[in-house]
Amino acid sequence: MVALPFMLMVFAILEIGLVFVTDSILENATITTGRLVRTGQASDSGMTAESFRTSLCSRMSIFSSDCVSRAQIDVRVIPQFATIPPDPMDGGEFDEGVLTYSNGAPGDLILVRVWYRHPLITTFLSQGLSRLDDGTAMLTAATAFRNEPL
Repeated sequence: MVALPFMLMVFAILEIGLVFVTDSILENATITTGRLVRTGQASDSGMTAESFRTSLCSRMSIFSSDCVSRAQIDVRVIPQFATIPPDPMDGGEFDEGVLTYSNGAPGDLILVRVWYRHPLITTFLSQGLSRLDDGTAMLTAATAFRNEPL
């Protein structure tokens, strides 16, 4: 009688731990890959949205194998730090149409946002962790900076 609720609790704790680890790795990968844009290396090498995603996924450690299919990126020039860009998760569906990619010029303010679709095994966790209708957790990482001068 006690074993089933106990095992559900243990699995939920393990899954939340996995979500936190994935989120931490995603945050570090976003900051590190965003540095390529900030230092001008992305512009110099002609980096595109796909090559940015590939570079990001190479930094995702044990989650790199299926990262390319799960990660969505948005790299844009913003006029000021207080700018609120469009939310692609508005309305319960992920709208890829609002995502853009721009390395910007030296001195531009850049906002890098990454979303990573993480499927949940423990179904009742999807009620608290998901803003999408399909029940997957969308982990989000972001960094904002001013591109370095030449």
